[in-house]
Formats: sequence, structure tokens, C-alpha cells
Amino acid sequence: MTAITHTNITAASYDELVDRVLRGGFGPDPRTERIAVAFTTRQAVRHAGRSGGYRNEVLSLRLAEAVGSCAVEPGGLPDSAVDDCVGADIARLLAHDLLPVRVAALDAYLMHVLPHGSASGARPCPLPAGSSLEKSRARAKAVTGLLDVRPGRTVLVVGVVNSLLEALRARGLAYIPCDLKGGTTEWGEPVRTDALAELERCDAVLASGMTLGNGSFEPLREHALRHGKPLVMFAQTGSAVLPRLIGAGVSAVSAEPYPFFWLDGGPGIVHRYGGSECSGAAL
Repeated sequence: MTAITHTNITAASYDELVDRVLRGGFGPDPRTERIAVAFTTRQAVRHAGRSGGYRNEVLSLRLAEAVGSCAVEPGGLPDSAVDDCVGADIARLLAHDLLPVRVAALDAYLMHVLPHGSASGARPCPLPAGSSLEKSRARAKAVTGLLDVRPGRTVLVVGVVNSLLEALRARGLAYIPCDLKGGTTEWGEPVRTDALAELERCDAVLASGMTLGNGSFEPLREHALRHGKPLVMFAQTGSAVLPRLIGAGVSAVSAEPYPFFWLDGGPGIVHRYGGSECSGAAL
């Protein structure tokens, strides 16, 4: 088997990445790798001191020691999807009708063959224990620290997380909040619903890995690549997928595999690819 090195673990696009996996370009034949466990995680949260809340729903697939995940809109995943995945091989799931299933399967496979660590290019950034809001703010500091932009610049934020907006405000950065759910931010700012329509107004993009599962990632990547704009991804969805696209439009990734920071009040870790060294996410 060909050794995996830093020089051959990136791809030029999401589709090329899938094709390389199907051809065995990263190691084991995906037709021989089967999902043992499939499950969903549903969460509702309203941090103490915050006026609003939100819900999350995530599909996760277990392959050996690895877990791959893809977030979906709450209620958007049929119950049959979990049954479809159990016992199925990765190659079959990469051809599944549902995009979130395909993304979770790709994530599980790449997490299995390229786990987060120095060998795959990751740098650990610890998150301290704390309340849900404290951990959210600590993660936000780790994520926004990957943005190499000067104060006064405008960041398109795709997938609104108020702690991320708060961290951008602290750095003197303007932002355009965008989320399919719409609504308003904690500060009463309107949330746009069409991220692609806002791209020309921004100097950089900060986007959720959830864009992989709703089909909006590739246009963001292509725009960033074409215009030389920083594109930083914060990834619970596709945490092992997005680092493989650094240099192809993606400039940096904060990768956070399952279990996510919101599931546990104890210390945690995010894995950072690209960007500067972690300056610490202490509360």
C-alpha cells in the first residue's frame, strides 16, 4: 500500500476527493470498509444570558475506531437513512441518494485512514472545561484565530453562531451573517439566507462544514480560489474531509470530530489546519 504523506493527501475539489477514495487512493478499498454503527444526535440549546437558541441534528457513522458526521436541518433526515447505513460499505454509501449520507461516509473513511494528528497536518488546540457558553466562546476564539484579515475588513459568515460573530466583533471585523434559517443575530442584525449572493461584498469567508451537506460548499470554494480570498471552515461536518481541500480554495480548517464541544462540559480539543499557531483558547 502506498504511504500517505503530506504531499499526496490533498485534492483539487470535493468530487476529485471522492473519486480518489473510490479508486483506493488513500488506502483500503472502500468496498471492503463497512459501517458498524449509525446514529443521529439531536440538540437544542439556549446559552445562559443569550436571548435566542438553536437546534442541531447530526448524522454520524462509525467505521472501526473513526466517526464521520454530517449535520442536517432539524427534521430533514428520514429515519430510513440510519438503517440504510448500518452494515453498508463506504463505496455504496458514497453513491447514496442523500447528500448528508455521502458526506458522513466520506468523513468516516477519511477519519479512519487519516485521523487528526501531526501526520495528517493537524495542530491541536485545547478547549478548557466550562459551561456551554464558555466552551462556545473558547471554540470561537480558536476558529476565528485562523482568519488572516485586518480589522475593518468584511467577513461573510455562513452558518450563524453568535459566539463566532462576537469574536469577530472583538477583532474589529465587519461581517455579513448568513444562514438558511434566516432570522436575526444576538444584536438584532438581519441574517441573510443566500450566501452566494453576498460573496462579492466580502473580503473573506468563514463557513460551517454543514455547507458540504446542503450542497453550497463548492461554489464557496470556487469563489475563494478564483478571487484569492481566505476561506476558513469550522467543521463538525466533514472534519476529516475539509483539511484535504486546503490549497484548493480552502485556506484553513478548525476540525472538530464527534463528540462535539456542546456534548460535554469537560476539556476538549479542536484540530487546526493551516493558518497560524493556536494562541490558546483559555476562558
